[in-house]
Amino acid sequence: MQLNIIPTASAEHIGAKIAGEGKVQVVFTDKNKEGKRHFPDREVYTRISKINELNGKTVVLCSGAPDCNSGLVELEMILSILNRSQKIHPLEVFFTYFPYGMQDNIWETGETNAAEDLIKKLVDYHHVERIYTLDAHFAGKSWLEKYPVTNVSVVDSLMRAALNDYPKAVYLAPDAGSQRRTGLKGTEKERVNSYLTNIQSNEEFKTLVRGQVVGVVDDLLETGGTLDRFHDECMRCGAKEVIALITHGVLPAGIKRIKSKYAKLYLTNSVCRNEANVDVTSAIVNAIKN
Repeated sequence: MQLNIIPTASAEHIGAKIAGEGKVQVVFTDKNKEGKRHFPDREVYTRISKINELNGKTVVLCSGAPDCNSGLVELEMILSILNRSQKIHPLEVFFTYFPYGMQDNIWETGETNAAEDLIKKLVDYHHVERIYTLDAHFAGKSWLEKYPVTNVSVVDSLMRAALNDYPKAVYLAPDAGSQRRTGLKGTEKERVNSYLTNIQSNEEFKTLVRGQVVGVVDDLLETGGTLDRFHDECMRCGAKEVIALITHGVLPAGIKRIKSKYAKLYLTNSVCRNEANVDVTSAIVNAIKN
């Protein structure tokens, strides 16, 4: 069966790497007559001029950053185009970074589970047969069992990269969510608002970090507030150095903040960032093929 990969604009950096290997057909979407992906009013333009050349399994590759809203519109337009073809089957989506993934539960009256809503729409309306996520924020949540979602973790790739520089590092998680996703021990976090968090450690944590190089493992880096406070708590408890292993570099300001404070940042290229130094292209392709 032929395998086609169609990257959205936010995932073209991954698509280019896959195309360079020459093992999978990668089809890039077209720009408009002005050579742009947006009209002057910022509405998204999408076209697949090679649609008639596609048949068999097709995977749309999408990153939810840096522009999650335009990215979702583009994704829906691509899926609508593909669904009109009888030759494309099965149809799948791979999120290198899942947009709205942090809104993964209904905490207060009047909210919605945005992550589940998006998955349900892709499956029910766009007839997507498989959705892949890369270290999704909601990985391990019970509601995921209702949907054809495969979460691919690249924590091992991050740890292998860090191993070359810090062979004896102790790896920990900064909050309960990261502990659920990775199985690592760590601190407890109380979120005050979108920018402010409080970190609390116990005696076991202090024993683990004292005199050690500590590697904090987390799924995403936005403002950097949690990682900033985690670093301070590690140093207060006697850590020698602290390094960060992060899958998704969402906000440039957060990346800059952590690079200036941590001994080293290991960051994957799930989002197109200049600071990315861990390539996860092979993990993406292997998941799709298997």
